[in-house]
Amino acid sequence: MARAVLAFATLAVLIVVAWPHAAAEHEVRYRYTVLGYVKDARGMPLEGRPVQVVRDKTGLAYHGETDEQGLYLVLTRLGDESNGETLTLTIGSTRTRITVRIDPENHSDERGTRVDLDGTRWRERASWFRSTLARILGPAHETKH
Repeated sequence: MARAVLAFATLAVLIVVAWPHAAAEHEVRYRYTVLGYVKDARGMPLEGRPVQVVRDKTGLAYHGETDEQGLYLVLTRLGDESNGETLTLTIGSTRTRITVRIDPENHSDERGTRVDLDGTRWRERASWFRSTLARILGPAHETKH
């Protein structure tokens, strides 16, 4: 009986300590989204292409895949301290590097960038990120400007 009470008490302490951290994982301040479109040299969308975003500092990889429109969206876990870090974005056998740009004072707007692959040409369009995300998520999820 004492062993069961001790196990329950330990579990309760772990839940109380871990709960705030687990809830924080879903906050904007811990998300950085990389999204974009992948097209062939003729401008046709490429479906089913594997996408990988690697945090160069840690080697941690995040994965995604393009849909029928060539769209991909990869959520990474980055916080304010990640500002200025580099990410390696790989689509198929092609890769590029992205520098993370985060406003550490802004914890309300979604954070991220848009990087398109047109044939073999990479185009980062960071200023298009919020409008693209709003279009993907629909009017109920529009982000602030």
